[in-house]
Amino acid sequence: MKPMTWLRGAAAMIFTLGTLCPPQALAQVPARFYWKTLSGANALPVIFNSLSGNTNPFDPGHTVLSPSAQVDATMAMAGFAHTYTLAERSALAAVIFPMGRLSGQVSTGAAAASQSSSGFGDPMLEFNVNLIGPKAQKNLPDVLRYEPGFSVDLLADLALPVGEYNSSQQLNLGQNRWYGRLGAPVIWQLGPWVPGRRTTLELLPAVWLFGTNDNYAGQTLKTDPMFQLDAHLSRDFTERAWGAIDGTWYTGGQSSINGVSSGKKLNNLGFGFTFGYSVNDNMNLTVGYKSTVNDSAPDAMRMDSFMITLVFGWHPLLEGARRLKSE
Repeated sequence: MKPMTWLRGAAAMIFTLGTLCPPQALAQVPARFYWKTLSGANALPVIFNSLSGNTNPFDPGHTVLSPSAQVDATMAMAGFAHTYTLAERSALAAVIFPMGRLSGQVSTGAAAASQSSSGFGDPMLEFNVNLIGPKAQKNLPDVLRYEPGFSVDLLADLALPVGEYNSSQQLNLGQNRWYGRLGAPVIWQLGPWVPGRRTTLELLPAVWLFGTNDNYAGQTLKTDPMFQLDAHLSRDFTERAWGAIDGTWYTGGQSSINGVSSGKKLNNLGFGFTFGYSVNDNMNLTVGYKSTVNDSAPDAMRMDSFMITLVFGWHPLLEGARRLKSE
């Protein structure tokens, strides 16, 4: 492999983590997020997300506000992700800060009321460590030799309930409760691991756990655990461009208000696509669309999401190698 080709390939591997996405939006991260990369890499994402439906997109519990509710949201997010080695295994730590505006018609008793909220949502912390698969990549030769084969990780997310919250309404950016996720990301390599020809099947079984909101418009909101399964079939188009078909299944998450069941538990499917492009060795662009499909029932969850992500990533070792190559 020519030097510039392998350097570009190493950069693409390192900044794959650049597809960082908030778990709140359809509670799904995009394809290739859990691909492993060189320890010590960093990424700064800027994300724009436009959503509509009958549930609050800042709430991963997807509580259906009412059958006739119509919510529109514009979300902007910034974050930081860092990869490192833990006991010879690849690990990732990330934080995302959501912000934006929500507005919509929400039923309050027999009447419909307009509600809106703007400001900052609940920050989300994420920790991920590989359990099964190749050892951590500590240098550029490790990156060039790396193939995921079949790998399994342990994932933990935790949201901090410090976002904007108005206890007099249902529609808020902050959720006024602790919540988080435990999961096991799976990557299954299909075929050769060569830039421009890589194909993967990726799965993420996970369970969301929710605390109690003791001031949900003056009432007490509880949500049962929700199981979620994400699936992605991802394929390179060129060395710099790739695409994926995405699917999600949600089940559980029954909500109750003051001890009385509200709506029904989730049993929803969502499908979409993602397109990714490496603008240069430090910058990635992704565009994606997702939508629920079995949502014709009046009380079924409905959501459509369009997302654009731009990420700047860097690694001291790679920057040094690039400078040496240019001399």
